[in-house]
Amino acid sequence: MKSNSYHFVLQDKSDYKDLAPVFPDILKIILSENGHFVSPEEEESREMFIELNMADLERNSKPEGYNRKALYRLVFPIGRKEFYIKTYSGKMSDVKRIGEMISEMLSTAKVKFEVKENLEMDF
Repeated sequence: MKSNSYHFVLQDKSDYKDLAPVFPDILKIILSENGHFVSPEEEESREMFIELNMADLERNSKPEGYNRKALYRLVFPIGRKEFYIKTYSGKMSDVKRIGEMISEMLSTAKVKFEVKENLEMDF
């Protein structure tokens, strides 16, 4: 199965803890694009999910991300200081659009990273 992805590889001394200031907004973009946890009734669940990921980041640990069955996934691979957006059925142009929004957030937060776009991975 082929998928499209947009990777953010942390560079220099950037680490998971450096993502903390912008991570809630990054996760909200992914949740919104997937249509998950967006209703007022789901707000408490959304905030709890964000807090669980934030607790990991604040300890400078790899967070869970959002790897549930959805159009877009936010994946933090084991053993590498990176995260990526992945889709199995979406268009690469949509992944790139979301990736560019996240890139702007990371740049504003002064996180050092490299983008690797349009990677295809076999699963």
